[in-house]
Amino acid sequence: MQLLDVLLPSTTFIDVKSTSKKHLLQLMAHQAAGILGVEDRRIFEALVERERLGSTGIGHGVAIPHARFEDIKNLTVFFAQLSDPIDFEAIDNKPVDLVFMLIAPHDAGAEHLKMLARISRLVRDSDVREQLRGVNDPEAVQAIISSYRSDHQAA
Repeated sequence: MQLLDVLLPSTTFIDVKSTSKKHLLQLMAHQAAGILGVEDRRIFEALVERERLGSTGIGHGVAIPHARFEDIKNLTVFFAQLSDPIDFEAIDNKPVDLVFMLIAPHDAGAEHLKMLARISRLVRDSDVREQLRGVNDPEAVQAIISSYRSDHQAA
């Protein structure tokens, strides 16, 4: 399974306005609930619980909040490009403006970890991060990821 299999234009949000980590997780949980058919409160609480273990802010302005659920059948990735960076308690103490949220079935242990690794590899590339910061529509996000994948397929 590739990132573009589970990150769709319908799960991509551009120029999101948020004032805090909590507010952003609420917004993203609400968006995910409508798509996944899971109560937004449950998604939000699972994300907050995961953040209590340690911030999913991985540095360079990127966060990858994630949670798993018994009643989710398919792994889904949501992307939010924030209009203004917010404090996410990231490991480098820098604010976050690119967020990939991963919601997975409870039994998707290996696939869940592989997808986290794929996203981490993608955003390690400073050019990709800058391109994602400059997009103004969901299709552009798809194009950036597709281009990155093509460039790194042989690697």
